[in-house]
Amino acid sequence: MKKICILLAGLVLSFGAVDVSQIVATEQLERENKAHLPAPENNSTTAKEPSAIFGAHLFNGNFKNFTQRVYNPEYKIAVGDQISLKIWGAVEFAQVLIVDSQGNVFIPKVGAVNLLGVKNSSLVAVIKSAVNKVYKNNVFVYADMNAYQNVSVFVTGSVNNPGLYQGLSSDSIIQYLDKAGGINLDYGSFREIQILRNNHALKNIDLYDFLLKGQLELFPFRSGDVILVKNVQQYAFVSGDVQKPFRFELGNDVKTLSDLAKISGAKPIVTNAVVRSYGGEHRLELNAYHKNDFTKIALRTGDEVEFRPEYISKNISIKIQGEHDGLKSMVVKKGTTLEDVSRIIIANSRSDLGALQVFRKSVARTQKELIAAQLKELETLALTSSSVNSEQAAIRATQAKTILEFIERAKKIEPKGQIVIDDARAYGSLVLEEGDTINVPSKNNLIIVQGEVSLPGAFIHAKNENLKYYIDLAGGYGERADTSKVLIIRINGKAEKYHSGITMRAGDAILVLPKVDNQNLQIFSMLTQILYQIAIATNVVLNI
Repeated sequence: MKKICILLAGLVLSFGAVDVSQIVATEQLERENKAHLPAPENNSTTAKEPSAIFGAHLFNGNFKNFTQRVYNPEYKIAVGDQISLKIWGAVEFAQVLIVDSQGNVFIPKVGAVNLLGVKNSSLVAVIKSAVNKVYKNNVFVYADMNAYQNVSVFVTGSVNNPGLYQGLSSDSIIQYLDKAGGINLDYGSFREIQILRNNHALKNIDLYDFLLKGQLELFPFRSGDVILVKNVQQYAFVSGDVQKPFRFELGNDVKTLSDLAKISGAKPIVTNAVVRSYGGEHRLELNAYHKNDFTKIALRTGDEVEFRPEYISKNISIKIQGEHDGLKSMVVKKGTTLEDVSRIIIANSRSDLGALQVFRKSVARTQKELIAAQLKELETLALTSSSVNSEQAAIRATQAKTILEFIERAKKIEPKGQIVIDDARAYGSLVLEEGDTINVPSKNNLIIVQGEVSLPGAFIHAKNENLKYYIDLAGGYGERADTSKVLIIRINGKAEKYHSGITMRAGDAILVLPKVDNQNLQIFSMLTQILYQIAIATNVVLNI
């Protein structure tokens, strides 16, 4: 029994196009601006975009343009505050009183009442006590803060625009931070924020309480208070199947993988975590943990954690395309072969079950990676070829431009990833994989001719006729045809270089490659090889 030709040797030919359009543009830009650009910094860690920081969305101007006048029982009355006072019963009085420079408000027939330093919760009681000294009975008192005093608060540390900002004493710390342009996302901490008064730390603020639980303690600011945002110290990066793939700061409530899974919103399907840790002596540690062990795994600063599902499946999903009357997709057991599937395909009168084609994503990826290396080498050769005189230099420049244009077109070609099966008897040897696509060809008696011919097209297969017969039907070779480089692509994907005596079969494709004109033997050889690669992998002839 013949075995499957997955053409490891043929992979040298079986490639597809890759995206290299940016390579030339980037290098050209670097050459043009090299003298004007500073030397790049050598960073050992991967740069993270600002949007990848948890909490980055908080400071976008939604807080700084608003003030809040909320009841704060702990607020202490200060000079300039406005008190709305109402007295009724034996005497009627209603007025907004301003606390003067001595901390007093004046009530007619009662006199000066000192409110400086009185808590908001005691305001009514203090005023009522003073009124009752004059009016003993049938007098009722109500008082409320009408407007809090404006205060000026310093915002400094790891914020974008440190400075002195004005607001109400009842405004929240988020409002003042927003006025300062928010926390610097490169190095500012959302969890280590202090409020200082008279150079002493008065309160520590953790904005994760607000971001995760909506909790925010209102604090009565005074003029001269300082909001100090410290630098981030401990952090970990999260990716994978999570709702919040961000950089998170560690803390007392985020110490383990379990804590990080919870705070990042790991999805229910997550079963494992892969952790990249940067240890001492420039060592990178890579470990995988099951979710049952998440609570035992302590996090380290700089850890990169990917949460993902790892399930063992007994089945795989495949697609069935082409000429048949059955299902377009199918779930089969692992270990199922092409022969097994061929027995359950519902064929019709035009189905050619003897020439089944299998396309595999992993093969296509390999083809693309290999052609990428070839294209990169070709580009380097084209840009660095030396010349002995100005005339040759001009020729080389023109050739280089042509090659770079070829690379630009080549990026648009995608490999098919076809597994070549040389004989239908080998179906039983091909074990299918997840995502494989099986194509059922249609029985036909056509020969496809394309590439460097006058009239590319499809022609009726004629028994015992050779390649020249079909080339003549296509109007003969074109001016740029390389008659020594003609490929025959069989219906099973197998590629054969034309030689005298080769048999043409129904369903074959004839690809006539173009001539490669280049005085540089290395470039000539590489261009020829890439043309073969693209033709085999895609059944397309790419012109130079």
